Amino acid sequence: MDEIEKLPGVGPATAEKLKDAGYDSIMAIAVESPRNLAEIAEIGEGIAAKIINAAKRAADIGDFESGTEIMERRKEIKKVTTGSKAFDDLLGGGVETESITEFFGEFGSGKTQVMHQLAVNTTLLKEYGGLEGEVAMIDTENTFRPERIVQMAEGVAKRLGMDINPEDVLSKIHVARAYNSSHQILLVDKLFEIAKERPIKLVIVDSLTAHFRAEYVGRGALAERQQLLNQHMHKLLKFATLNNAAICVTNQVAAKPDAFFGDPTRPIGGHIVGHTATFRVYLRKSKGDKRIARLIDSPNLPEGEAVLRITEEGIMD
Repeated sequence: MDEIEKLPGVGPATAEKLKDAGYDSIMAIAVESPRNLAEIAEIGEGIAAKIINAAKRAADIGDFESGTEIMERRKEIKKVTTGSKAFDDLLGGGVETESITEFFGEFGSGKTQVMHQLAVNTTLLKEYGGLEGEVAMIDTENTFRPERIVQMAEGVAKRLGMDINPEDVLSKIHVARAYNSSHQILLVDKLFEIAKERPIKLVIVDSLTAHFRAEYVGRGALAERQQLLNQHMHKLLKFATLNNAAICVTNQVAAKPDAFFGDPTRPIGGHIVGHTATFRVYLRKSKGDKRIARLIDSPNLPEGEAVLRITEEGIMD
């Protein structure tokens, strides 16, 4: 609280408004936009911009940095295992924190199974590929199954040869059912509050686009849908940056009727989702319990494929 009051243009009254709105650190202000801050703190946009610039200087972010400095900061980034060595290798060692990883595919391709497994694995110790943290899941299609978490936790315990209490794992996974797109957006604001009391290291949104797709129908509603989806994803990315957390979202696919060559399916959400997601993984069915994961987009990894299995005990090679 005191550090916020020291920022130029922030008196006790403004500091109180900022705190009430959830801005309880200089970093939280530094990564906000002047328009949002002006609206929430009921101040002019010019003053908000000054406060944000001062916060950026205080938090030492927002200026040009050398590649060496960025390399040093990236050492803070952690990775959580998927349970499959081949899948981890495809993702450069696992699912990365401070990034959004999108998993898209048809019904039954294993998207929700991967989310359940990542939730279990996040609670593990770092030496076992975990993040030693807790999980927040925004469930939009009523797909979360605690019984599956128990099965997977028992499967992990068996594979690692260690004692894991499935009840402990379940207690670290916090699930909220989103009933529409507005509620889904609101739940991300709630995440910032939960993270003050709980070490949330993974946020799952399963699925990211279902409500938006159902509610904003037709070309006339497309611009509004894309704008809301864009804000939603950027808020998730902000949470990831502030909490060194991984964000995993699932997405559905739709057939692209004018595709004459290759796979005719495309993920929902268009360029907004494509550009905001850091990593994009396409999951598709193969024979039996096998699934093929294809890395479609990444800032630093080559495109490639991995074969994984979805069994009763969870995801494995």
